[in-house]
Amino acid sequence: MPEGSFAARPLMTDDGTNEQLHRRLARANEKRFAPSLPTADWKRDIEETAAFQREEGEFLEAFRASVAGRAAEAPTDADGFVAWFEALEQDGPGQNDPLFPWLAEQASMDEMRWFLTQEVAGEAGFEDLSALTQVKLPQRPKLEIARNYWDEMGRGNPKGMHGPMLEVLAERLGLEPRPETTVWEALALANTMAGLAANRRYAYHSVGALGVIEQTAPSRAALVAAGLKRLGVPAGDRHYFDLHAVLDVKHSDAWNAEALHPLVEADPSLAPAIAEGALMRLECGAACFRRYRRELGL
Repeated sequence: MPEGSFAARPLMTDDGTNEQLHRRLARANEKRFAPSLPTADWKRDIEETAAFQREEGEFLEAFRASVAGRAAEAPTDADGFVAWFEALEQDGPGQNDPLFPWLAEQASMDEMRWFLTQEVAGEAGFEDLSALTQVKLPQRPKLEIARNYWDEMGRGNPKGMHGPMLEVLAERLGLEPRPETTVWEALALANTMAGLAANRRYAYHSVGALGVIEQTAPSRAALVAAGLKRLGVPAGDRHYFDLHAVLDVKHSDAWNAEALHPLVEADPSLAPAIAEGALMRLECGAACFRRYRRELGL
């Protein structure tokens, strides 16, 4: 696509352009991360990857520009920055969205299944994103992300791995998540997280984006878990949401203290990048919640 072709707020409009873009990026990301073997067409693969990365870069840079003003307001001293970051739980984009109390208290099983199908289809894989992000980071942030990764991986126990827990819920509820039936906003969320984690120029953005997930997810997870319980879903099947309602609170505290604080303390110039990543992730979530409410008739 030509340079400058994205709107200043690339996730806020729904004119068909975004849908086409994010379905292309989703297909490319699926190929990007899939383990494979060398082929005779490896030069062609490089050319296709370069075209994809240019388009991805255009999107991410336009998205960065749309949040840069607010990110620039973040303090650059470590204590002040962490306080600003923690405040995003209350005043960040998409927080306290009415979708989640409605899911907890009123949604039917069919409505809950539709919501979960979108969420599962748009899941980018926190453990893989964190593994990509931690490469060559300083010791304290690297160790904190490693501890978080190990929790995501069930501390070596397959039954405790977080990703398969979500897959169990999807199987028990008969969900059929497919990119072609997923709203583009959910694909945009996954594409944004993948782009930040996979490109080292956005490593600190990814630290912010992953950290804000841990900070803001628990309250939403608790409400989804309450809705599943109300609808009669057994505790074992809804364990993914019950777990994240509690565990992510601890993860967030540790991430802010052991990853964000030392990074900004060592290099205050990192604060805007971390803030941009957090705001980009929250804007993605806000766009998803608005679309979900529209589709569900709220």
